[in-house]
Amino acid sequence: MKKSIGLLFIALLMTRCVVNNPEEAAAEAAEVYSLLGLEYYAPTEPNPKLDSNLAVAKKNFEADASEDNYIWLGRRTAYLTRYNEAINIFSEGIDKYPNSYRLYRHRGHRYISQRKFDAAIADLSKAVDLMQGVPLEIEPDGQPNKINKPLSSTQFNVWYHLGLAHYLKGDFETAQKAYLECMKVSDNDDLITATVDWLYMTYRRMGKVEESQKLMELITPAMTIIENDSYFKRLNMYKGLLPADSVLSVNSSNEDVDLALATQGYGVGNWYLYNGDTTKAFDIYQKVIAGKHFSAFGFIASEADLARLRE
Repeated sequence: MKKSIGLLFIALLMTRCVVNNPEEAAAEAAEVYSLLGLEYYAPTEPNPKLDSNLAVAKKNFEADASEDNYIWLGRRTAYLTRYNEAINIFSEGIDKYPNSYRLYRHRGHRYISQRKFDAAIADLSKAVDLMQGVPLEIEPDGQPNKINKPLSSTQFNVWYHLGLAHYLKGDFETAQKAYLECMKVSDNDDLITATVDWLYMTYRRMGKVEESQKLMELITPAMTIIENDSYFKRLNMYKGLLPADSVLSVNSSNEDVDLALATQGYGVGNWYLYNGDTTKAFDIYQKVIAGKHFSAFGFIASEADLARLRE
């Protein structure tokens, strides 16, 4: 098995995985340098909706370089996979608004997208310090859900992404602490589902099977899930209510098949890993990173686990 893994990684490292022809990237730096030595670039084809949203954000920013407008300019830029530019925007905003936990929250998120986990942890930890004592505030959605109602708070997103950054580094003990804090601000079924999912996986990586099983009591058929259906499916698989193959199989009618595969597939890969089938887990992680959503958390986590398997 070790020999086959090594050969596969050699093949991976000899292949330049991109979302578009690098020659069309106008000689720009890659947006992401993966944990497996690959490079990813922003798409060059127009996206009318995202381009229009960015144009509005630019107009608003030019009229008023407020904290909010820095945030929206950075977010709209990042949605177009222009992470280098977005991080520069957030950094400029932080220089102007050094006590903005929201700017640190968003820059931290995009450092995760770039696999710069230490930088993400520094930013998100700074956000934790700055938001102490601030009442929960709903964070506006840049890409609205199906009911057009934001479900998460800034506080949730800070703790959630901080836990994720530690998890991706393999620091499960510190990830656990962040997710337990995140549970305190998970105040609807979607947020509970998302936090429980990552905390469950963290517990399993730490060998805390009893704690992980106790956590599953929070997941019930009565939950109303608006955004996190893929997490909900993963959790029901962990509970033994869905077979792993059904979770790995993504319906072609899904709004974003590659994104659902990245999310659901990572959970299935973990399920096999927990149950001692490293070969099957490896194969599923490979399937996930063959998709196009290189910034999906399941994609990044699959990458991180593959990198650890290589070691």
